[in-house]
Amino acid sequence: MEFPRPLQPATFIRREKRFLIHAVGPDGTDLVAHTNNTGRMTGCLHPGGRIWLSPAADPARKLKWSLEIVDTPEGVPVGVNTALANTLAAEAITAGLVPALAGCDDIRREVKYGTRGSRIDLLLAGAAGPVWVEVKNVSLVAGGHGRFPDAPSERGRKHLRELMDLAAAGERAVLLFCSQRPDARTVGPADDIDPAYGRLLRDALAAGVTVVGVGCDVSPQAIVPARLLDMQV
Repeated sequence: MEFPRPLQPATFIRREKRFLIHAVGPDGTDLVAHTNNTGRMTGCLHPGGRIWLSPAADPARKLKWSLEIVDTPEGVPVGVNTALANTLAAEAITAGLVPALAGCDDIRREVKYGTRGSRIDLLLAGAAGPVWVEVKNVSLVAGGHGRFPDAPSERGRKHLRELMDLAAAGERAVLLFCSQRPDARTVGPADDIDPAYGRLLRDALAAGVTVVGVGCDVSPQAIVPARLLDMQV
């Protein structure tokens, strides 16, 4: 996934009201940007850190910038735009990077499903029937191990229950962790942050839900799916 317009480098100052961040540009200009990441961005977003912003495509939009990439204190670039995770997952699948989903090239997005008012991120057409894929963005990594979620996630638990219902009905249900950072080599549940999610993830595996992980290379020019991540659950 290449960024359609050049990103603006900036220095992060502070976060406000969850969806706003304040930064300063290289010329000292104050910048206010939108972030769609509802997590804590632990280990990623820090005062004084370098960040990258994309310009708004709509000139009438109130906020002219969106947060795309942040550098960790160690200098690791991390994609934090959660809206990109579905696109990156689809790119990984069509490129053949995920063997469990080989041959699933017909992809629909945001299809209503389940009994809890959910929309599946990706609905694939497989040779043996449909494949339901829920995608989760992973930005928390320590020692090469990615962990999800980085804040308690009732929504994440709801989606696991939906996948378990699909598996119980004989459908192919898949949870795909997408880590937009180059230092992740494994991925699993963050039991210390949301123990209920970890327990439910293991129940989902036992119920027949497939869990896979994809790691990406990240730069201000592009974010590219590059590798499979080993699961540690």
